[in-house]
Amino acid sequence: MTGISFFQAAFSEHLSTAMATERALGPAFSALVDAVLERIRRGGKVLFFGNGGSAADAQHLATELTARFEIRERPAIAAIALTCDTSTLTAVANDWSVERMFSRQVEALGRPGDVAVGISTSGNSSNVNAALRTARDSGLLCVGFSGRDGGAMAALVDHELRVPATRTTRIQEMHIVLGHVLCQEIEQRLYGDGR
Repeated sequence: MTGISFFQAAFSEHLSTAMATERALGPAFSALVDAVLERIRRGGKVLFFGNGGSAADAQHLATELTARFEIRERPAIAAIALTCDTSTLTAVANDWSVERMFSRQVEALGRPGDVAVGISTSGNSSNVNAALRTARDSGLLCVGFSGRDGGAMAALVDHELRVPATRTTRIQEMHIVLGHVLCQEIEQRLYGDGR
């Protein structure tokens, strides 16, 4: 495969995944936005977490809410990425296990009425799912961004955005698009068009 044909094949697969995601997730996405907005309006915060590229997505999306997405001047929206505090992450991993890296933080920071957003392309990341169990048991709204067959995550969440794809790269691409649209709609519905 040449460089050009590789490029074209990647974009073709990306576009077909995007179209399949749009068709599959419209109603689920709408219900998710309503549920998250309800909690934010009542003073809840959003906790994001995931591993690897999903950790980067967690940080990215938390920043879009706490800083801004498109509206230049608006109040901050409470959001935290549980992937950033290296002292906490390494202490929990060392003293207990990697599986508890996020659940320990949910235990410390999560309150009933908050939102826990676990991101895992397979839906089988043990530390993400452990945090979702803790969140569920603590009265948080549980959200999963997943792919493939949803994995074990599917049974742990109130709202699931499962990308209809099997390739990790394509699932990750859709997760950031879904996250961007989530942040955009939250921002617009809370604060209007303040650009």
